Amino acid sequence: MIQFTPPGSGCSVIFGRNVTAAVPGSAQGLYLIVSDLQAAREDLRRRGVAISEAFHDATEVHAGPDQPYLFGRLRVSPDPEHRSYRTFASFSDPDGNGWLLEEITTRLPGRIDSAATSFSSAADLASALKRAASAHGEHEKRTGQRDENWPDFYAAHMVAEQPGGKLPE
Repeated sequence: MIQFTPPGSGCSVIFGRNVTAAVPGSAQGLYLIVSDLQAAREDLRRRGVAISEAFHDATEVHAGPDQPYLFGRLRVSPDPEHRSYRTFASFSDPDGNGWLLEEITTRLPGRIDSAATSFSSAADLASALKRAASAHGEHEKRTGQRDENWPDFYAAHMVAEQPGGKLPE
């Protein structure tokens, strides 16, 4: 048995024999949350995993079991607005269990500890910096002047964004 805990996560996944009485391949609609779906897809593809293209459900209705996401609901290209909780990719493990990667770049309020800010990879940090830079550009447009205090704005944005808090303007 192997217990896998992603860096910074409070949750683990256990892989191994005799972990469950479930029949191999009977688990469908298992979610793995990632902050960069394209990077995760490329990593799996490099490891020989057949994985779908990125998609979101065009119906915008998330009712019923997760299995329809894996096997045929109306899939369209990734969410054009690149919103969290909207873009997926699916694959099956060697036992035939069905998995979904779900991209979440910004958590909904209350989903993580608002007193802690952490990034699990350089890509996560770079993505947060890019979002802060974009927001800062809008801030400078609104104020009509260059903001010499941009490091403070970036820091405040990144610390507020991660737990889904109020972003600086």
